[in-house]
Amino acid sequence: MKALLIGGTGTISMAITRLLAKTDWEVYLLNRGNRSAELPEGIKTITADINDEEAVLKAIDGMQFDSICEFIGFTVPQIERDIRLFSGRTKQYIYISSASAYHKPVKDYRITEGTALANPYWEYSRNKIACEDRLMKEYREKGFPVTIVRPSHTYDDRSVPLGVHGDKGSFQVLKRMMEGKPVIIHGDGTSLWTMTHNTDFAKGYVGLMGNPHAIGEAFQITNDESLTWNQIYQAIADALGVSWTPYYVASDFLRSVSNYDFEGSLIGDKANSVIFDNTKLKNAVPSFNCTVRFEQGIKDTISNVLSKPELQVEDPEFDAWCDKVISVLEAAKKEF
Repeated sequence: MKALLIGGTGTISMAITRLLAKTDWEVYLLNRGNRSAELPEGIKTITADINDEEAVLKAIDGMQFDSICEFIGFTVPQIERDIRLFSGRTKQYIYISSASAYHKPVKDYRITEGTALANPYWEYSRNKIACEDRLMKEYREKGFPVTIVRPSHTYDDRSVPLGVHGDKGSFQVLKRMMEGKPVIIHGDGTSLWTMTHNTDFAKGYVGLMGNPHAIGEAFQITNDESLTWNQIYQAIADALGVSWTPYYVASDFLRSVSNYDFEGSLIGDKANSVIFDNTKLKNAVPSFNCTVRFEQGIKDTISNVLSKPELQVEDPEFDAWCDKVISVLEAAKKEF
């Protein structure tokens, strides 16, 4: 069978590309050539900008696919572009949405594909909902063979997943831990969260490719392991081989005193406790099973990050902001 991946080299999609390379799928990546040196043998590339419709049509002229996998579609105009490009060219179009699209605040801590989609706090999530709506309309009215996939917090070996960090990524938080500085945790650290290693995610995703039970359906793909944020940060500290000092700050306060997008990433997502029910996925892909527990996966991630200077992006501005938040709150305590 033949697949076209739009992107194919990101956190989620690189793991899928690598897994597909071990199967009998014939795989093409359509992107601008980033990270091409890291691709496994047998993967074919089409170098083009997906936004250049004329160039893409020329590149795929005469080609038909069993699955077209979209990893970088974020807005309805991009979805409209894909419908124009790929209608009649594929038996399945798989769209990566987001579990952050589920109703916030949560109505029930157990999340299924039937949970309502509504997130007034995060434009990113609202755009994903709008994309899903447009695709399902095309499926209902014209038979466009869509499958929707909703990942939650998926990580790889290039970046440590965290709750609170700056615009330059998570390394500065690791640096604070290694320097013995307090680390800001949203809330009291007891809300539940789910971390999924990208290799586990890939198993569920590839199982949906070419799967007739997936057409016209939405699936979430996550680990069944639920962790508190305290457990998540403790696992990170253990992997670093350091002790750590948590500093708990209300999510709403963090949103109010920063220019970081904590309105969306915290209030609209990580400040909520969620547990995902993957029954629907397991019915469609009976072999699906996550095998990488977080304390295992994060060891490999941290080992890789610490071995590669290019992944150690410092963020002095975020570091100073953390120090200021902690200083202000400590001063406020003394007033009482």
